[in-house]
Amino acid sequence: MASTHKVPEPAAPAKRDAAATQEALIAAAVNEFSRNGFAGARVDEIARVAGVNKQLVYHYFDSKQGLYLVALESVYAEIREKEKSLSLDALAPLEAMTQLIAFSFDYLAEHPEFLALLTDENRNQGAHILESERLQKMHSPFIEMLEATLERGVAQGVFRADYDAINLYISIAGISYFFFSNNHTLSAIFGKPLGSRGALVQRRRHVIEFALNALRP
Repeated sequence: MASTHKVPEPAAPAKRDAAATQEALIAAAVNEFSRNGFAGARVDEIARVAGVNKQLVYHYFDSKQGLYLVALESVYAEIREKEKSLSLDALAPLEAMTQLIAFSFDYLAEHPEFLALLTDENRNQGAHILESERLQKMHSPFIEMLEATLERGVAQGVFRADYDAINLYISIAGISYFFFSNNHTLSAIFGKPLGSRGALVQRRRHVIEFALNALRP
């Protein structure tokens, strides 16, 4: 006699977790906005890469602008977390400053998406950052670390006393930022592959030595 027992049908796939969906959309958005800027990015492409329906973008983020703002917040939050992980109190001032300068250079080298979004937001005159309370409150611990390191260095006589942390931060960031933002044109003009591993190592060493020499009494 044949069995009448029915083989159970496979269970329907569980609904995608909302948090995971939003993370996938943000990751896809960072990639799309960093490649094409706010104006050129397409919501359809972001949804496709994230593997979700386009309507979910508007469900979670209201608009393309809302998603762009969250993408900006996510890349800034990441660098702020990395900055917080730097433990420099136990280091001598020169060594601590070397670590800070190296971190600034290395982060740009390892995160071209941050560089691209920063460039695009400057093109937009910082309009989205001005709309974000979260970003305006996301104070950089980097400045506090620079201030503390400068004070220790001045007290020990290894740093000059007429530099303030914000100007120093802008100078350190600027000499690294320009190298990466203009790497292709600089390589073409000087006929050198400035994006090569060897060029990165040489530039990193130069940036550190340049900044430290400027700080010495």
